Amino acid sequence: MLLLTIDHVPGKKIQALGLVKGSVVQSKHVGNDFMAGMKTLVGGEIRSYTDMLVEARQIATDRMVGEAGGLGADGVIGIRYATSSVMQGAAEVTAYGTAVRILGEA
Repeated sequence: MLLLTIDHVPGKKIQALGLVKGSVVQSKHVGNDFMAGMKTLVGGEIRSYTDMLVEARQIATDRMVGEAGGLGADGVIGIRYATSSVMQGAAEVTAYGTAVRILGEA
């Protein structure tokens, strides 16, 4: 499936099928959360949270693609991501865009 952040498919005619989205709320193990707290004292990347968000974005993307596939889409355009903190140590990641069917050359 073609995934684009731009709002068109270059050189192609498309049919918009509608909004598609995927989301996930992801958290880390309390032990990892404690270690992340220790890391804030010395600075630097908190790798466990970076990994958590990478995984959450992938899950959200996969769910969005699944919803688009259910509509018979060939791609999703205008993809955006939103993140919010749900509680300490947990974040929601949402992926959304417009499902499209590629019709042919423009």
